[in-house]
Order: sequence, then C-alpha cells, then structure tokens
Amino acid sequence: MLLKFIVFFQQINVEEKIKNAPDKGYEIGVMIGTYLPFVLLVILAYFMYHKAKNRKDFDD
Repeated sequence: MLLKFIVFFQQINVEEKIKNAPDKGYEIGVMIGTYLPFVLLVILAYFMYHKAKNRKDFDD
C-alpha cells in the first residue's frame, strides 16, 4: 500500500511540464529538478561504496 502511494507521487510527466512551460528558464528548472535527485543519489552511493572499500578494520 505504501509503495503504491509513493509511486503515485513520483510519476511526474516531464514532457507535459516542458510543453506547458512559460519560458526557457522554467524548462531548464524542470530538467534540473528531474535529474538532480538521481545524480545526488548516485554520488552518495559512490561515496558510501568508496568509504566501505577503504575501511582499515577488515581483514582482507
């Protein structure tokens, strides 16, 4: 139930927003707002991977 609720709110029609954009600035803002969370999650995942890989308390 909770997953369906989250998926419902994550369905954003970017093409529709760009088509109805009042100017280019809004269009650029929509694109940045769409891809920025994904990019930040990728950077966070890489940082966590890198920190875990370089831990000194593992016996490899």
